[in-house]
Amino acid sequence: MKVTRTIPEIRSLTSEWKREGERIALVPTMGFFHEGHLALMRKGRELADRVVVSLFVNPTQFGPNEDFEQYPRDFERDLALAEGAGVDVLFSPEPNEMYPPGHSTAVEVEGLTNGLCGASRPGHFRGVATVVAKLFNIVAPDIAIFGEKDFQQLQVIRRFTKDLDFPVEIVGHPIVREEDGLAMSSRNSYLSPEERRSATCLFRALQKARDMASQGPVSAAGLKEALEKEILATPHTRIDYIFAGDPETLEEQDEVGRGSLVALAVWVGKTRLIDNAIL
Repeated sequence: MKVTRTIPEIRSLTSEWKREGERIALVPTMGFFHEGHLALMRKGRELADRVVVSLFVNPTQFGPNEDFEQYPRDFERDLALAEGAGVDVLFSPEPNEMYPPGHSTAVEVEGLTNGLCGASRPGHFRGVATVVAKLFNIVAPDIAIFGEKDFQQLQVIRRFTKDLDFPVEIVGHPIVREEDGLAMSSRNSYLSPEERRSATCLFRALQKARDMASQGPVSAAGLKEALEKEILATPHTRIDYIFAGDPETLEEQDEVGRGSLVALAVWVGKTRLIDNAIL
């Protein structure tokens, strides 16, 4: 596995692969890899001839009081895990490589970013869309693979890819979970043992939503109330949002049923966790 730090280096490699007719898969990440990341890399290996993983803790998607400085990092461990997953190149630029002095252009997706995480993290999806658009231009992948845990992010990327005519196929990968149902996340490392036990309330709430909707459509208000009770009965929890609605438009629905999206953001101690399910 090669490691590149600059845009000309990675462009030189991917241009050569393109000339040879090879398909390229890109897996954008912020590092501190877990099984969820590795599943995306292995999927890339299935779908393409070459796999590029970007490892970049993107400063523009963090708010002023968020965890950019504290975000977990372990570069040497990430190198070994990516190589073990069959990655061809790890692209790990410095912030000034991606955002040189004078950088003043951003990608902003309207509508889809208004609610859910967009409401409590203003500017977050602007940072996400901008860095992913830059990666598409730098790497020129045929396929890009994203986890469905960040469902709103996936829909935002699908939207700007279509709107801006990027020739990239966007592939969503199902959520990878721990044995007790907790969705894998780099931020799970922040949790104390007691908070880690409490964090399973997100999965239990989604299971309750599935059970409630299994016999047909249910009131979104009633479903939210039941999920709120489930979550707040667990120690150390505070709800950011409970969303129930359309997975394509991310608009709330009065009734939800088969095919609806239920998405959660919950603070467990000082750690904000997200999860979701399509009913």
